[in-house]
Amino acid sequence: MKELFQVLGEFLQSKRIKAGLSQGDVATKLGYSSPQFISNFERGLCAPPLNKLKLLVQLYDLNGEEVMKLMLKEHEKHLRKSLNLKAKKK
Repeated sequence: MKELFQVLGEFLQSKRIKAGLSQGDVATKLGYSSPQFISNFERGLCAPPLNKLKLLVQLYDLNGEEVMKLMLKEHEKHLRKSLNLKAKKK
């Protein structure tokens, strides 16, 4: 499952850095007591819960459509690989 969330994690990390925030800053704003949660998201160990993802979109001033498309694309790739389906033609 890690690879499924890795692209999202790298995306979120780049946006956090661009926003000039530390993992600790973000953790505090999301109500976490430790930046470890943010580190886990960014390393692709897990995806943020949807309520926290919504806050990240707002905090980093992201386009929600862009985030949704990124996640859907990665989920589709993961499902196709898991189900031995061919990649969708463009």
